[in-house]
Amino acid sequence: MPAPQTYKTSARWDPPFHFFVLPVMILNVAFAIYATIHHWPDHPHLFPWWIVLSIALFLLALRSRQYALKAQDRVIRLEERLRLAALLPPADLARGNALTESQLIGLRFASDGELPALVRRALDENLTQKQIKEAIVTWKPDLFRV
Repeated sequence: MPAPQTYKTSARWDPPFHFFVLPVMILNVAFAIYATIHHWPDHPHLFPWWIVLSIALFLLALRSRQYALKAQDRVIRLEERLRLAALLPPADLARGNALTESQLIGLRFASDGELPALVRRALDENLTQKQIKEAIVTWKPDLFRV
């Protein structure tokens, strides 16, 4: 069983992506630039193309991760709207529609018991995602994140 999740341990690292794919892509761009500078006269068309291709692969890796995170954020937004509909009184539910996507994402870690008060506080004080996460007392872990 994983350790309990808290604000300090909520950041999610994907080791294959963060510690292998990204460093390899960065090294590939750097090596392409290095090779172009040091071997320019040998292949004047090949090396610039290698730089362009290296940058394209790096951007592809970044955008692929961003697309997955954006899809995840949409699912979180839907889950939290359903949870708010089940837990908030009608007056607070009407106000809850004013929550931003970022605030909803921060609220996903709040336990059901503290969610209504935290929603009111987020709306009244216009709390950021970070402030919402810091205000959570009883953390509800999210272990299925991308």
